[in-house]
Amino acid sequence: MQSRDNTTFEPPEDWHEPREVAARDPYDFRIVEQTAGAGYRHILSADDVRQRLRQLPASFIAPLETVQLSRMTRKKESFACYGMQWGSCLYLYPMEEALDEWYSKPPKPNQVNEAEMYGGRWIQEEPELWRLRWSEDAIRDFYLNNILIHELGHLLDERNTSYYDRERYAEWFAVEYGYRRSKRLAKDAKYRPVTVRHGKK
Repeated sequence: MQSRDNTTFEPPEDWHEPREVAARDPYDFRIVEQTAGAGYRHILSADDVRQRLRQLPASFIAPLETVQLSRMTRKKESFACYGMQWGSCLYLYPMEEALDEWYSKPPKPNQVNEAEMYGGRWIQEEPELWRLRWSEDAIRDFYLNNILIHELGHLLDERNTSYYDRERYAEWFAVEYGYRRSKRLAKDAKYRPVTVRHGKK
C-alpha cells in the first residue's frame, strides 16, 4: 500500500467478494466509483484505469477482481494515502482539488526523489511547513504509472511477507512497468504531441 508518508496503516475499506466466473477475461475486472468527497477529486477515471491496465500482459491482470476509486473520509484524512491493495482489489484514493499537499515535517529523500520522478515539486513555505505541488499532467502520470502499478505489484507479489520486502518489490515493479513506460511515452514525440511530463518549471 502506498501512503503519502511511506508508513503503513490498516484503514477500514469496502470488501468486494471474488467472482466465481469460469474462464473470465483477465481484463474484465470491476471498477467501483465512489464520490471523492468535499474538497477532493479523483485523479483517474474508470476509462483511464482500464486503458492503462490493458497495456500490461494479461497474466499481470488475471488475479485482479476490482479497482475501487474510493471516497475520502475524515478517518482516512488522518492516514493520508494514495492507494492500497487488499486481497484481489486495488483502491485508489482522491487528491485535494488544488493538487497541493501540506506537510508539517520535511520530506524524506525518497519522497523528494519519487515526486520529482513524476514532476511533483516540494516547496518549503515556512520553517515547519512544506508543500508538495502537482500539475495536472504530473499527478496523472504519478497515478497512472506509479500508484496504480505499485499496488498491482503488491497484488502479484506472492513471495515476500515482510512489509519492507513487499514495498521493495512493489517499488521495483512500479519503476519497471510504470515509470519506464512513462518515460518511453514522453520521449516518443513522432507519434503524439510533445508534452513536458517530468521537467522542472
